[in-house]
Amino acid sequence: MESTVTTRPAENQPASPRPGYGQLLRTRGAWTFLLPGFAARQPFAMLTLSIVLLVQHTTGSYGAAGAAAAATGVSMALFAPYSGRLADRYGQRAVLIPGVLVHTLSGLSLTALALAHAPLWALFLAAVPTGASVPQVGPMVRARWGVKLQGSPLMTTAAAFESVTDELTFVVGPLLATALCTAVTPAAGLVTEAGLTLVGGLLFAARKSTQPPVSRESGHARVRHASALRVPGVRVLVVTFLGIGSVFGGMQVSLAAFTESIGEPGLNGVLYGVFAAGNMLSGVVCGAVAWKAAPQKRLVLGYTALAVAASALWTAHSVPLLAALGLLVGMCIAPSLITGYTLVDGLVPAGARTEAFTWLTGAVALGQAAAVTVAGQLEDRLWDGAGFLVPMGGTVLALAILVTLRSRLAARHGNRTVARGVGHRVPVTVD
Repeated sequence: MESTVTTRPAENQPASPRPGYGQLLRTRGAWTFLLPGFAARQPFAMLTLSIVLLVQHTTGSYGAAGAAAAATGVSMALFAPYSGRLADRYGQRAVLIPGVLVHTLSGLSLTALALAHAPLWALFLAAVPTGASVPQVGPMVRARWGVKLQGSPLMTTAAAFESVTDELTFVVGPLLATALCTAVTPAAGLVTEAGLTLVGGLLFAARKSTQPPVSRESGHARVRHASALRVPGVRVLVVTFLGIGSVFGGMQVSLAAFTESIGEPGLNGVLYGVFAAGNMLSGVVCGAVAWKAAPQKRLVLGYTALAVAASALWTAHSVPLLAALGLLVGMCIAPSLITGYTLVDGLVPAGARTEAFTWLTGAVALGQAAAVTVAGQLEDRLWDGAGFLVPMGGTVLALAILVTLRSRLAARHGNRTVARGVGHRVPVTVD
């Protein structure tokens, strides 16, 4: 005999033909994880730049500073997906609490070693656990939205809102890090980052009621906990986000080198803030538009615009022109980020969603780490502004792969089934 399991509507969502931010933010219980989540993810935007500014001050080399920051980024990229998988399996709180404690201690150790003029290998030893323990709060917030909005058209709005929130942190974070490192002491940025991670992370972990439910071991556990990276579309998105990371990393080092070369190091945070502000503003617009084009097509078009804009950065030789190009590049990033995160919902089951998000976040961090390293070497060995070649190379390569493999981004119907029994989008026939 067959019975039908009926669809459960998205939690606490009023019907609306035009979902918007107001409706999204009226979701019951949303603010209980949004506010502490914002505090907990703020340090993420400060970490790389704080390391670059501190290590460059103590060593006098952008190459050494970029290498130390890259060690942090690579370790975060490698460990973030496993952190996401553990969060899916055992709960976000169980991963967050030890993670923020390790990150705080490691960040303070890295600061002390840099101030003591320790050799580069010692900085690497501290940088690795600092990056590996970065709390993956952004993916965790997105996973909480996934539970709240299961089956709702507000998912695209939520993805845009999270992109805007990320970029708001990248407006405030670099400004704060630069101000602290230049006006207070070069170590102030990293110390503040560690403190905010500790306080914000613990407050976010305390919101147990909104975290995704933890799946119990069963006969289907292996299927439920299969790596999200096995999905071909996720692998394509990882490459796409690596290119985006190359923009962030290349901009951070190159802007710092450019502003120092003209004798205005304080402008570094301002220029990077303009770049991030463009990202944030375009993210707001993307979330407010009811898109009719398929997300795969939007991703290809948006990424093409990003590659073209990033390819012009190395030609800028003045502050106004660099600010204008940075704003344009920032405006091109948000659509790609938002669309990429939105595509995850159709590619992987809910039981692997946090892990999938962390693969994308880790890809950005890995691309950023590689870009920081290469851009630092280019700035040291070639001309001022040579680091801007990195965003161009990273986005063009990623675009070529995206265009070639774009068919793998099509949503698989089977992947849309929720593994934890939170709810189904469509009726499912059960024997």
